[in-house]
Amino acid sequence: MNVPCGKNLISFMLKRWFLILFFAFALLQIVSQIFSPTILNFVSKPMLVISLAAYYSQSVPLLNKTFLFALIFSWLGDVFLLFEQYNGLFFMAGLGSFLFAQLFLIFSYRQLSSAKDEFQGTQRVRLSFPFILVGSGLVVILYPKLGDLKIPVIVYALVLTLMVLQSIFRLGSTNSKSFWLVFFGAAFFMLSDSLLAINKFYAPLSFAGVSVMTTYIAAIYLIVTGVIAHHERSA
Repeated sequence: MNVPCGKNLISFMLKRWFLILFFAFALLQIVSQIFSPTILNFVSKPMLVISLAAYYSQSVPLLNKTFLFALIFSWLGDVFLLFEQYNGLFFMAGLGSFLFAQLFLIFSYRQLSSAKDEFQGTQRVRLSFPFILVGSGLVVILYPKLGDLKIPVIVYALVLTLMVLQSIFRLGSTNSKSFWLVFFGAAFFMLSDSLLAINKFYAPLSFAGVSVMTTYIAAIYLIVTGVIAHHERSA
């Protein structure tokens, strides 16, 4: 009987330390965006998803492989975007990585659901409409400024919007805590990418780096904790 307790204690301690590491790297990343120290940015940014993935692995009895792939591609996107200032191809690589991350999130949301409560259908439509409007409106605004990146950005915007909608479709098919955490995480993801796109293609924003990274950090944290909440209820 003592062996399982010992394993549970180790897992609990690892969970705490990985979560502490995530918040530590998140703070360092925000500081790097304010004061622009390159080394701090290069050290902290890749560790955000790594620490959260480690936290997720210690928090659930059975890992969802599709969700893990979403985290892996998010990490790749973070790494590629670190180098976009040196070569424009890194931006395309980062965009492609996050595109795959959004696709894997869509599939994982479907897997992390049970039978739908059809009585929630009207509320799903109400929640979906503003995000469809924002996603399509942003594309219309940015379109004249996109140049050769029109098709890649439009495709990414479409998939990003579908990711948010899929998080909404979980309403009534998972517990309330998991739904709202994932939903707000998806919304912050859309906000972060929208701020990044506006700053890059439309007009420079004040404190763009801080805004983009703060909303991105909130997004990945809420999504991961929301997925963990679904596993907890399932267990």
